[in-house]
Amino acid sequence: MSNSLHPMLNVAIKAARAAGALINRAALDVESVRVAQKQVNDFVTEVDQAAERIIIETLLNAYPQHSILAEESGNEHGAKNSDHVWIIDPLDGTTNFIHGFPVYCVSIALAYKGKIEHAVVYDPSRNDLFTATKGRGAYLNERRIRVSKRTQLRDCLISTGFPFRRGDNFKQYMLMLGEVMQRTAGVRRPGSAALDLAYVAAGFADGFFESGLSIWDVAAGSLLVSEAGGLVGNFTGESDFLEQKEILAANPRIYGALIPVVGKYSKFATAGEKAAVRQAVKTGEFEEAAEEGAEQAAAEGKSQD
Repeated sequence: MSNSLHPMLNVAIKAARAAGALINRAALDVESVRVAQKQVNDFVTEVDQAAERIIIETLLNAYPQHSILAEESGNEHGAKNSDHVWIIDPLDGTTNFIHGFPVYCVSIALAYKGKIEHAVVYDPSRNDLFTATKGRGAYLNERRIRVSKRTQLRDCLISTGFPFRRGDNFKQYMLMLGEVMQRTAGVRRPGSAALDLAYVAAGFADGFFESGLSIWDVAAGSLLVSEAGGLVGNFTGESDFLEQKEILAANPRIYGALIPVVGKYSKFATAGEKAAVRQAVKTGEFEEAAEEGAEQAAAEGKSQD
């Protein structure tokens, strides 16, 4: 596998490993890491920033003509209008990292003309390297990975991320979470979306859903999932999700089973579904609210809002 890697993927691996080494060194004395607050419950550390610098340096050293889109520095580095854009999350799972909870990763993707072509997700705590190139499959430590083969939602382990910023629709999320919990074998919230997606690709989890994520959280992981035979989209199953701030990923059968559960909570849901969800948020009960929403939608002549 390694000798046939695309040169751009090789450079991304080199960058991710360099960042991972830096993160591992900092993790040995996490108490001394300086932390700043970007907004409520959203932290950035000097480690995020140093990891991002080393990644950008490695990539631009090899490809000075490429553009960069990185979580901490945005697009201030690299060429401005290249068809090649590196999308970087230097430390996904910062809150875990600050606490010494060893679930975080480096995420690097390369988009060409808006489509993700290469992906690396590197977990420095476990030394797990997930890689994918479009059309060539997904790998964990050079072994081919596939999504799980489970077909019944009730047997599935699903991961998610909780909303944590003011203004997130917390009650609506709790309803959705409650619905998923009752239909599955278990729900997990590990705290690093890029790693959650890598785990779906490897079959360690059967599905993943979260709203409010940015492109650098999902770019690399989404290619891992699709190259491992899974499906990725928004909550209604549409595949144009990268900038939509909602993502659903799973093996194909479970993806199909999750859409009716989470789809009505999508910002792209129908007017009737949205009305039912609003009613359920008020009452905390979904069943009768869903019926009312259906009746209301029928009365409205199924007009979309």
